[in-house]
Amino acid sequence: MDYIKFTKDMEEYNDWNRLDGKHSINDSWLDFGTTDRVNSPSHYTAGKQPAQEVIEDTIKFAPDVIKGHLHGLVIKYLLRLWLKDDPLEDAKKARWYLNRLISKMS
Repeated sequence: MDYIKFTKDMEEYNDWNRLDGKHSINDSWLDFGTTDRVNSPSHYTAGKQPAQEVIEDTIKFAPDVIKGHLHGLVIKYLLRLWLKDDPLEDAKKARWYLNRLISKMS
C-alpha cells in the first residue's frame, strides 16, 4: 500500500466531509435541522391545518376520483404558493391542473 497516497486521500476525504470544508459552500442549501421533509415538510404544515387535511376535507365531495384528484392538486399548489422557491411555477402548475379539471367537467 502506498502510505503517502493513502494519507493524502484521507485528508481530502476528511476535508470534503467537514462542514466548513471546500464543499460547505455548495451544500449550504441543505437543511440539517430537525425538519422532517417526508412526514411534515414545512411547505405543507405552515398553516393552522396541515395542507393534506385541508385537501382531504375539500375533495371528499368530488363526484369522482379523477375530478377529486385534480381538485386536490390545484389546492396543493395554491396552498404552498408562497412557501416554495418559485411561486410563479406553482401558480402555473395549479392553473395546468385547474384547466385539466375544467376539461373533465365539460
